[in-house]
Amino acid sequence: MPRLLSVRAESGYRLWLEYSDGTTGAVDLSHLVGRGVFELWKDAESFADVRLSDQGAPTWGDKIDLCPDALYLQLTGKKPEDLFPNLSSSDTDA
Repeated sequence: MPRLLSVRAESGYRLWLEYSDGTTGAVDLSHLVGRGVFELWKDAESFADVRLSDQGAPTWGDKIDLCPDALYLQLTGKKPEDLFPNLSSSDTDA
């Protein structure tokens, strides 16, 4: 799985991402604003305070962190099976 190298907040609650395989682009997170822990983002300045954690995840202090792998899948439109062929289901008898 490619590593997340860089993250920055953009207007409209979008995150711009850069991965180690050269993939770059923005994902729209506006549908999360105000829901549960994402209440923090109702203040746009709080959303803009995104950082890359030591583990390589977008993070907002100790309150929110997002899975960089899930963001990669969202950004590329790929499915887990596309990156990990062994995950695809095969017919087996139990």
